[in-house]
Formats: sequence, structure tokens, C-alpha cells
Amino acid sequence: MEVNYIALAIPVFFLLIGIELFAAWRKRKKWYRLNDALTNISLGTGQQLTGIFTKTILFVAYLYLYEHFAVWNIENTLLNWFLLFLGVDFCYYWFHRYSHEINALWAAHVVHHQSEEYNLTVALRQSWFQSWFSWAFYLPLAVIGFDPIMFLTVSAFNTLYQFWIHTKGIKNLGPLEWVINTPSHHRVHHGSNPKYIDKNHAGSLIIWDRMFGTFQKEEEEPTYGITTQLKSWNPLWANLQHWSYLFDISARSKGWDKVRVFYKPPGWQPDYLGGYQAPPEIDENTYKKYDTATPIPFQVYTFLQFVVLLGISSYVLFFEASFDLFGKTILIASLIWGMVNVGAIFDGKKWSFMSEYIRVLSLFAIPLIVPFQGLITESIYFFVGYGALSLIAFAWIHQIYKKNSHDKSEIFSDIKTKEIDKKEVII
Repeated sequence: MEVNYIALAIPVFFLLIGIELFAAWRKRKKWYRLNDALTNISLGTGQQLTGIFTKTILFVAYLYLYEHFAVWNIENTLLNWFLLFLGVDFCYYWFHRYSHEINALWAAHVVHHQSEEYNLTVALRQSWFQSWFSWAFYLPLAVIGFDPIMFLTVSAFNTLYQFWIHTKGIKNLGPLEWVINTPSHHRVHHGSNPKYIDKNHAGSLIIWDRMFGTFQKEEEEPTYGITTQLKSWNPLWANLQHWSYLFDISARSKGWDKVRVFYKPPGWQPDYLGGYQAPPEIDENTYKKYDTATPIPFQVYTFLQFVVLLGISSYVLFFEASFDLFGKTILIASLIWGMVNVGAIFDGKKWSFMSEYIRVLSLFAIPLIVPFQGLITESIYFFVGYGALSLIAFAWIHQIYKKNSHDKSEIFSDIKTKEIDKKEVII
């Protein structure tokens, strides 16, 4: 039976995030922002939810090659587990490296790099589309003859390993820095400084970067994020933004350039559209992070909504087998809708208010169209109560803020941006 080790690790993830938050508070470090952290977790949750529909692609392809084309029948021994660990990590390195060097792959992977913070929630910030192609890089392991269950287990733990390296709380691990991927190495990888871009693609072992010329030691503090700021807390737009950019360049290009832009490196453009756009140097004195001024009542509302959405998402992930395809689709669409609304409220989008009212009202219908096997009565009570409380709370906060607003025609400007100096947040 396939075990979802990522889902099982969710409580540990949040425990470690809590510890990092406490450490930041004790050290008076501003490592977290609410809007950024919730967006990161929304993207990770969305990746797990959408993965319900795509997770069998890798396994079926791997299993088919293993059963029909495997060169050897590799036994389940300790040595072979270690060899598979090396193989998975080696394949991950090349998948990760090409995800930075090919525009179409970068369009999916870029999601993980968009945050301008660096904390454990960034580890959860994952693309909803990356799994559509990442599986292909691991298929040679099936042909070699590594058992599919062994592969799924090792690849899951390769992913889990990378969670803890997304922190500024650990500086240097001495001699281990020569062999394993560490927070120091991975901070470099998330830097948007030209010297740091496309470096340290390691999963668990940094040896591949040292062998293939992509290693860079951490020197000055990186500026985190991407060279062109996303400027949005919307998780759906985070997944679509670079695709939109590529299709725009393609539409304005001529001939074969319309296709070439998708397999060229990020920053590539035809000469007649301006040519290659090199990563700009960053002026630490003028660099501003994207942020938005969201009134406290709306921050409280969105946080509480997010907690409930996260709880329902966890239930769906653990008990997805109890739902049919239609039920899973409705639930996941509703959850993603809620996360998009949370981001849009933080962005100050005027359309978010009508969208949230409609979403909250739609909650009353969920138990009527999604069969909760054995929990029909409980699901009705839950969603009716959740919908009613959300409707009352949102309408009350909306009206109070609108009443006290100087401009009663709107709640937020679209977008009201509060720029944050890099030095105020990254210490």
C-alpha cells in the first residue's frame, strides 16, 4: 500500500514552524509576515490537494517500465537502499537544475522561489504543476530495476529532508557543509542576487553541485525571491504568472521564436524584443519588499478562515479514498477558492469581497452534493455552522470597516501597497 509520508509529516511541519516562530520572537528577528506565510502554506496545501488527481502518473509510468523493461531485479537490501538514495538524489539534482535552465520548467518551479522571506513555510511553497513533468527524470531508476515501493519511499524522504534547510536560524554546520545540503547552501539557492542565481540545486547531497560546477558558498546575506517580484498573495496567480509572461512573449514573437521561448533559459527574448534580460544587481539601500496594508479585523478573519480551510484540507488528504471523484473535485475546488480569497483580501482586491460572500454562501450546499460516508449529519452541522458564522463575521467586519472608512465607495484601493525596506525584515 502506498503511504503518503508528506501528509503524515504535516503535524511535524507545523510543530517546527512554531518552534522557529518562537525562536524568532526570542531573538527579536522578523523572519515571518502573516500574508507571506499564509500564501506559502496555501501553495503547499494546494499542491497536495491537486496532487490527488496527478499522483498516479509517476507511479503508473514507473511501474510499467519496471515490469516490462527493468534490466535487473534489484533486491531489497541495505546496500541497495543506499544506492537508490544516491540515484534519487542524482535524478533530483538534474530535474532541479533543468527547472532553472528551461523556461517551461521554470514556469512551474518558480513558485517555490517567489517568497521574499526565508523561513520554514517557504519549504511548503510548492507548484501545483511541477509534478506534471518531474516524474520523467526518475524513470531511469525503473529501467535499472529499483522496486517501485522502494522508490516512492526514498523519493518521499528526499523531499522531507529539504524541509529543515529553509531556515535562517542555522548558520553553518562545519565539515558537513562539504557533503550534505544545508540551510547555508539552500539560502544561496533562494537568493536573487546575480552571483547566487542557479546555484546549489542539491536535494540531500551538495556533492552534485560540487561535481558539476553549480556550487556557490554563502557570502553576503542573500536577497530572497525572484528578479521580477510577483506582487501578489494569490496562490492561483502565483502558479500562472510566469506562464502568462511566456505566452505574452510567444504571442509577440515571430516564426520559430514563438516556440523557442519555452525551451530557452529564463530571461531569453528574441533580439527584436530586447534580447536576453540578465538578472539585475540589487541595491540593498533601495530594495523594497512587496507588502500590503490589510486592516487588523480582516487579518484576523482571513487567519481564522485559513485555519479552518487547512483543517478541512487535512481531512480530505487523509480520507480522500472515502470520496468519489465528483466529491473530491467539489471539495478541493471549494478549498482552493477559499485560499484564493484569503490572498485576494490581503492584496486588497475589490472583487474579493463579492467572491467571499458567494463562497461562504456556497458552503451551505456542500453537504448536500458531497456525500460524507458515515458522517452525513455531522457534515451538515459543520458546513451550515461554518457558513453561518463566516457570513455573519465577514458581513460585520465589512460593514464596520466600510462605516469607518474615509472613502465609503471602497474598502481597499486596488492594490494598496505598503513597501517594506529589506533591512526592516531581514536581519
